[in-house]
Amino acid sequence: MSYNWKKMRERTAFLALADGTIFHGWSFGAPLDTVGEAVFNTGMTGYQEILTDPSYAGQFVTLTTPEIGNYGTNPADDESRGIFLNGLLIHELNAPSNYRSQLALDELLQQRGIPALAGIDTRKLTLHLREHGCQKAFLHASDEPLSEAQAVEKARAWCGLDGQDYASKVTTDQAFSWNESGDFHIVVLDFGVKYNILRNLAAENLRVTVLPAHSGRDEILARKPDGVFLSNGPADPSALPWAIENIRGLIGKVPIMGICLGCQLLGLAAGAECGRLKFGHHGCNHPVRNLATGKVEITSQNHNFALQPGSLPDSLEVTHVNLTDNTIEGIRHRREPAFALQYHPEAAPGPHDAAYLFREFRKLLEA
Repeated sequence: MSYNWKKMRERTAFLALADGTIFHGWSFGAPLDTVGEAVFNTGMTGYQEILTDPSYAGQFVTLTTPEIGNYGTNPADDESRGIFLNGLLIHELNAPSNYRSQLALDELLQQRGIPALAGIDTRKLTLHLREHGCQKAFLHASDEPLSEAQAVEKARAWCGLDGQDYASKVTTDQAFSWNESGDFHIVVLDFGVKYNILRNLAAENLRVTVLPAHSGRDEILARKPDGVFLSNGPADPSALPWAIENIRGLIGKVPIMGICLGCQLLGLAAGAECGRLKFGHHGCNHPVRNLATGKVEITSQNHNFALQPGSLPDSLEVTHVNLTDNTIEGIRHRREPAFALQYHPEAAPGPHDAAYLFREFRKLLEA
């Protein structure tokens, strides 16, 4: 793809935050206006994996790495069946230069109907979000006339992500098999599962069946699983009372492992409370301490909500903590075979410090 940079930069656009702050740039991808929650991701690579992570549904993702698009995109790097975030915010868009590239980033976003904004001061935006927290926002990327004041009002009027069930928007419509052979049969509840989670389960020689998020306890147990996996997913876990009740009925019936939203849901099902973080954890460079071994893992994370430390019932113990802000990063049930991680041990494209946790799940099944 050849770029007419001069013409592209004439597509002026802006981001309006609900607090009235405006960031100007130029649009690429789909020329659309939309709302979303502005967050930032500190990863140095992996923009395609970020785009296709369903946990970003409803959000505008600001990439702190200044040069984006260098290696294009490739279907093999997708982490789900589509792109679920509401928009992408970057500093500089580059033409692809990589032998694996099949589509430029701009082309991919145009095909998927996702608006994006380039040319903005992403460092300033990131610092603003760190200081003031995640923001409801409006992205004006179309040619329709719209004033900055109107855009700010649209951002403020949006319902946001709190109390919103986004897992139902991103889950699979029907059950499917990922790996049809293995020593144990695992049912994955898809709240927004990433493909690399399924790859890691298959790598442990597990037979993997993925079910829609709303699958009931009886339907799950009727498949005679040796274990149940609670996937990652977007938005507010407290908006999923049906999932919490469902998981409560599974605790003690089968071994359970959860990741990200799955961690929050397991905690809520056991009686813990969950709350919103100021600006969330988004990136692949977050230090986490394993309390059992004392080792520090560099982890991939993507969440705006977390379990509240003082709210855990006696049945749960903390296994991992974040060394940046001491938030809970892992829990284990004291009496039943169930544990979960707030971060992403499957970590596509990386790092892989925490990949051992899938082996821990297999050991739980063997026990």
